[in-house]
Amino acid sequence: ASIGANATILCGIKIGEYALIGAGSVVTKNVPPYGLVVGNPATQIGWVSEYGHKLDFIEKTAFCKESQQEYSLNNNIVQRVK
Repeated sequence: ASIGANATILCGIKIGEYALIGAGSVVTKNVPPYGLVVGNPATQIGWVSEYGHKLDFIEKTAFCKESQQEYSLNNNIVQRVK
């Protein structure tokens, strides 16, 4: 995960793999793997790849701009396909 400067994460909160937390965010809920959260309180605004690029899902599929890795979105869970 990547946590921005001056972010606050409340005790007991779980941060998923490859999640990205914006600078100054106040995280009050668990962040799913690949989740992108910002604000106070932090809200999820999207998904990021393992390289930190925002993923734009089209019909449950997205590709990383840098690595061209494929990701799938099913039941609000992102997984890398290949």
